[in-house]
Amino acid sequence: MKIKVLGAILIALGLPFSVQAAEKPHVCVVMKSLANEFWRTVEIGVRDYAKENQDKFTFEAVGLKNESDIDTQINAIEGYITKQCDVIAVAPANSVALIPSIKRAMNAGIVVVNFDVRLDKKAAQQMGLPEDFLFVGPDNKLGAFEAGDYLAKNLPKNANVVIIEGNPGAENAIERKEGYMKAVNDNNLNLLASRTAHWETEEANTLMTNLLTRYPNIQGVMSANDSMVLGVVKAIEAAGKTGEIKVVGFDFIAPVKQLMKDDKVLASEDFFGKDLAVNAVKAGMKIYSGENLTGWVKTPVRLVTSKDVQNEMSE
Repeated sequence: MKIKVLGAILIALGLPFSVQAAEKPHVCVVMKSLANEFWRTVEIGVRDYAKENQDKFTFEAVGLKNESDIDTQINAIEGYITKQCDVIAVAPANSVALIPSIKRAMNAGIVVVNFDVRLDKKAAQQMGLPEDFLFVGPDNKLGAFEAGDYLAKNLPKNANVVIIEGNPGAENAIERKEGYMKAVNDNNLNLLASRTAHWETEEANTLMTNLLTRYPNIQGVMSANDSMVLGVVKAIEAAGKTGEIKVVGFDFIAPVKQLMKDDKVLASEDFFGKDLAVNAVKAGMKIYSGENLTGWVKTPVRLVTSKDVQNEMSE
């Protein structure tokens, strides 16, 4: 960290040093796909926060074209190392692929904060990251279970359901599937299929269309994010099954909020996207200033139901 190195040099020379007198730290954020409504919300939130705090740090951020654009994230981190960023907050599209670049950034003295998607613990330790490497993000398993359990409570006993998964290589996708599976098992639901649509709307639309052809008796859908919910609902509408199949998701993005108002989506798990990267930046700045943050800084999740939305809009 440049500020600490400068301070150590000045103190060793017997000269006065203050953080305020040093150069403002440069904060860099690596996000996921900005084609995703949720991540556009994340970007707006962190850019607004950076603008409000421009007297405290300089800022730049990058997002992806799509959820599988892992190379762009790797190149971004490598570029930020070259630029000598002071803090890098990264939401990895893949929980393993970015670890070598993150390790190089740490070796260069850069504060790195992992947010949203947790790095794979085993792979991270094998590549030299500490066991308690900081993660800032929600309890994805708990959030998915809440949504899945609410779905089950609104379906007949032993109802037929499907799960639409996120990226197989992303830890949050794995955790959300685990949460949904707990809801399936705890409520004795009949799981017909669990397939990935890689977080993408159109892929989810194609997948759901195919699932409806193969399983015309689907009664409920658990989606790992709301971008895929949009594709699922489109497929349900095209099949003429609106109102017959209940859908829950994760993110509580604006288009899904409207679908909830119209009773096309039963519920969505909100984990406050506008604050997601902001929380990571705040944590990174604390570490940069000398605090010791490790382990898991949990951010909130909250189940929002269609009834909640309808009551809010009627007030």
